[in-house]
Amino acid sequence: MTLRTSIAAVLAATLLAGAVPALAKDWSKVRIGIEGAFPPWNATTADGKLVGLDVDLLADLCKRANVQCELIANEWTSIVPSLQAGKFDMVMSIGINEARKKIIDFTVPYASGAAAFTLSKDGSIASLPMDGQRLDLNDKDKAAPVMAEMRKLLKGKTVGVVQSTSHEQLIRANFGDDVTVRTYKTSQDRDLDLKAGRIDIGFDSAVYAATLHDKPGNEDIRIAGPLLKGPPLATEVAMGVRKDDGDLRVLFDKAIQAAAADGTIKTISTKWSKIDLTPTP
Repeated sequence: MTLRTSIAAVLAATLLAGAVPALAKDWSKVRIGIEGAFPPWNATTADGKLVGLDVDLLADLCKRANVQCELIANEWTSIVPSLQAGKFDMVMSIGINEARKKIIDFTVPYASGAAAFTLSKDGSIASLPMDGQRLDLNDKDKAAPVMAEMRKLLKGKTVGVVQSTSHEQLIRANFGDDVTVRTYKTSQDRDLDLKAGRIDIGFDSAVYAATLHDKPGNEDIRIAGPLLKGPPLATEVAMGVRKDDGDLRVLFDKAIQAAAADGTIKTISTKWSKIDLTPTP
């Protein structure tokens, strides 16, 4: 057997054994899907410019990762299918939960938040328990009586949530047939119905709810009840990637960890949400 033949034979055997790794993808340019309609995380100005916490943080993360990032606005309800279809390489501002882990992978969290209810000043619900206090649903001894009280207060009411979110999952799982769940494409659509009295209460990101009152036209909407964490809520916010793009995930893991360590996430999240959302290591 000649040297050339023996080398060819070894290569063929190696390929058949699957020992040669696939060529690494070029991540010098990364396309990132973003809703563009979920302030203060992200929003779109009248002239079509994307702004918000996510946008400012991405500018920093992409610089640290040494990649050119292209932001692509996409409707929330189709953002994960669009990621899987290759429309973009990553998804911004997606909460981590077990259902999503089965479909996509996540970077380390870049923000740690909570979920909250919103009420209208002249609405049918006057108040909720544990106003502004944190409640971890994993602490069942503490959470069970509070959620039981909430079920009584919400019985027969209509709750507005954004479609295909962990907020919708929580309401359906915890309140079931006791409430009517009305879904919306955006938080803003839901807020219009809350102000008009077409729904009784909203449920959304606490970061979104905390800044809602400051916006013109929303003066009569307020955050109410406990600040919730725990399953099925996706309150640890990360970037989503396809399962076969682990090298891209690692690239941004390092950038996020560095931004958390030097206070950049604290500075940007406080600017946009009034809350330090730096994730706990």
